Amino acid sequence: MRSSPLFVALFALTGCGYSDSRLAHQAQINMEGMSLVELQSCAGVPDKVSRIDEHTQILTYNYKSDASGGIDVSLPIVGGGYTLGGSGSNCNATFRVQDGRVASLFYSGNNDAPNGEDAVCAPIVRGCMRRPQPSMIPLNDETRGRSSAYYQPPAPVIQPPPPPPADTVVRMEPVGR
Repeated sequence: MRSSPLFVALFALTGCGYSDSRLAHQAQINMEGMSLVELQSCAGVPDKVSRIDEHTQILTYNYKSDASGGIDVSLPIVGGGYTLGGSGSNCNATFRVQDGRVASLFYSGNNDAPNGEDAVCAPIVRGCMRRPQPSMIPLNDETRGRSSAYYQPPAPVIQPPPPPPADTVVRMEPVGR
């Protein structure tokens, strides 16, 4: 059986984003609980920091890919041409840090690849995943089984901070008459 060169090229292009998508989704699991100091030591200084309250801050890392990949094919169809095997071009990785620890990681932007979601986000977290920090959730078979290239893992359940203590009324004993 002889494979056509077009089929081989399309197959090769669809495999490009799988490992990056898997890595980005694995990071959403393993970077939970990571200390803020270790996050910045492996991912660098964030592009934007917003403080929500005394316990919570949002760190945003932006990445713009120089190449979106793929092959542009212009056919006489409505809307112009069609890109075969192309991928997204930018990613915003947003870390929610609660009391100095990563509570969640979300991705947004034009960041999908033909063979997986969020592939463009992998360069942001790659340094942390290649050299895991002590405060990260260990990379093992159980955490690998919870990640996929095709969908993000479920968002972590965030416990609300405990309510502030109620004002306490102290009753004093009446003094003599």
